[in-house]
Amino acid sequence: DEDFPKSLIVTGIPSVVYESQNVKNEFESLFTSLSSSTTFEYLKSFSRARVTVDNISTATSLRIYLHGRQFHGSTLNCFFAQPSEMTSSTTHLELPKPYKQFLISPPSSPPLGWEHCLEKEPTINYDLISAINNLAPGASHELHPPSPTSPGIVVHICEDPEGFKGQKIAKSKCP
Repeated sequence: DEDFPKSLIVTGIPSVVYESQNVKNEFESLFTSLSSSTTFEYLKSFSRARVTVDNISTATSLRIYLHGRQFHGSTLNCFFAQPSEMTSSTTHLELPKPYKQFLISPPSSPPLGWEHCLEKEPTINYDLISAINNLAPGASHELHPPSPTSPGIVVHICEDPEGFKGQKIAKSKCP
């Protein structure tokens, strides 16, 4: 019996209900005619109200009686509200469980049990070093020989023109 709703969500409420107390009383009288202990929670921005009554049979009767009824030029629609169970002893929302946590900045100190590991020495690519050493100004170097389906890749190293002086990097002023 606890699984069935005692609350209705009423949609299509005309805006005049929120503006005039007389029209609001007229709207509430549609529900209080079948149940004296009725509570109303108005959601003006959604043109809706949540109406809670004392028992399930009254909620069912109200839904059948009022669903599709015209009220001040609007059609009222009534739907059963899902019953909400309070599983926690507090009345506040709980934080969601963290499933992804991204660190914005590193921690100020390493966590307990953290051990420093030694990094490996950099890998030296001797083929690359010998290829760079073979490059000489004025000489052509074939990097990839041509084939019937692709062209060859040849690098021509440029010599500095006569009287060329390298750019001098200007020192910045110290404050």
